[in-house]
Amino acid sequence: MSTTPVALVTGANQGIGFQIATELAAHRFTVLVGSRNLERGEVAAREIGPNAVALQLDVTDHISITAAAERVRTEFGRLDVLVQNAAIATALTGEVTSEELAQTGRPSVIPMQDIRRIWETNVFGVLAVYQAMLPVLRMTPGARIVNISSGAGSLTLNAQADFPLRSGFDAGYCASKTALNGLTLAMAIELEPEGIRVNVVSPGYTRTRLTGFAGTDTVEQGAAEAVRLALLEDRTPTGTFTHAEHGALPW
Repeated sequence: MSTTPVALVTGANQGIGFQIATELAAHRFTVLVGSRNLERGEVAAREIGPNAVALQLDVTDHISITAAAERVRTEFGRLDVLVQNAAIATALTGEVTSEELAQTGRPSVIPMQDIRRIWETNVFGVLAVYQAMLPVLRMTPGARIVNISSGAGSLTLNAQADFPLRSGFDAGYCASKTALNGLTLAMAIELEPEGIRVNVVSPGYTRTRLTGFAGTDTVEQGAAEAVRLALLEDRTPTGTFTHAEHGALPW
């Protein structure tokens, strides 16, 4: 087994995932830049530097996930940190405003094929990667998992009539993040006896392609909490939902 810690970040060729990968590489991790498109992953890895390696990984493709897990096991022999960042906000193509997202994602109108596509990436893809990477995570002392969610998925917050984002709670992206929070807690409970910590974070409203670059926070701000948890070792908590500035968030 290599003595250099290894981190895998899904959806790392752009946005928050790219920033997380960049910061972990700066902390001397070998960072696997997970990207559905290998060429884009290779471009991102070159930009990050010599500690980054492109890894073709489509979280909706079982063959891709299996091949990626086998490469991690045979080529690196360890996985200290798994950051599950890959996500989509909509099945629509082109630039979409937040207002359009809210309207097209309402339970009464969202096409079933669209909701399946969103959940396939944001929920089932996370579980599939978790299951595939778990054997090598279990081989690595102090391994930890960080899932990237959203405060927009908090049931507690959205149940409050005065919550400013309440009107945008949809059946696609927001509800998929609620489901991801539930999955994270199930993972944390399952792995707690083995000492593998699993947490979920909200990056906040970040200026990335996912938000149509309409966010109020930088990618550095959006990546901060995931990086903090990824770098924590024996002191890492488990089963938490947090934000860099606001601390613990309600489920």
